[in-house]
Amino acid sequence: MTVDKKLNDLAEIMDRLRGEDGCPWDREQTQKSLKPFLIEEAYEAAEAIESGDPEAMKEELGDLLFQIVFHARIAKERGEFSLGDVINHVAEKMVRRHPHVFGERRAKDAADALGQWERIKADEKKRESILGGLPKSLPTLARARRIQERAARVGFDWPHSEDVWKKVDEEWRELQEARQNNDPAGVEEEMGDVMIALVNLGRFVGVDADEALRKSIEKFVRRFGEIEREFSKSGRDITRATLDEMEAIWQKAKASERKP
Repeated sequence: MTVDKKLNDLAEIMDRLRGEDGCPWDREQTQKSLKPFLIEEAYEAAEAIESGDPEAMKEELGDLLFQIVFHARIAKERGEFSLGDVINHVAEKMVRRHPHVFGERRAKDAADALGQWERIKADEKKRESILGGLPKSLPTLARARRIQERAARVGFDWPHSEDVWKKVDEEWRELQEARQNNDPAGVEEEMGDVMIALVNLGRFVGVDADEALRKSIEKFVRRFGEIEREFSKSGRDITRATLDEMEAIWQKAKASERKP
């Protein structure tokens, strides 16, 4: 079965769900009501990719695709656009933004190809700033990285990673000074500067700050869970534990994770 046929079948399933004899829940949805599900499915797809499990990826990418079909169906009902319009639009855009593949231009490497993409995109969107268009709903650390990447493409960047290390140190010292001066607004500002400097450092050393933070959060949850389990097994109330007792279990969990 061709991809076109399968996509048509999926669109027909959506038509049935939204039809007069379809599913009451599906029939009452709007694009606004579906927005949380679209975001949720995107995150679940990202987690499946991180897991490296092909079956999970297949399932979650399918769920994400279904959300796109759902939105396109609602737009069709409103006379705005159809699923075919969505497909045609993205296909035309991909050809247009890859002149080094479908046209006469050449790209010497991935960075050159990306630069061409951004220049064409900027011309199409008629944006006043190269930093425009990034959704504010992006996770903050991810948005910071994308902003820094765009600025770097026009040369606004540190020449060496050592320079970024120095910037992190500078911002850290300014944060300490703000705290010592008992300046709450200054502490907030310098804290933000430290974080954006760390995001930039991550870009230079090949670490995605948002992903690194996510993994550290999971590590914290995992190790704290060990503390809770230890107290639960002994029948003790964790709220009555001392910090030293909890720290001992934390260090034990940490050492266990590091064993080969």
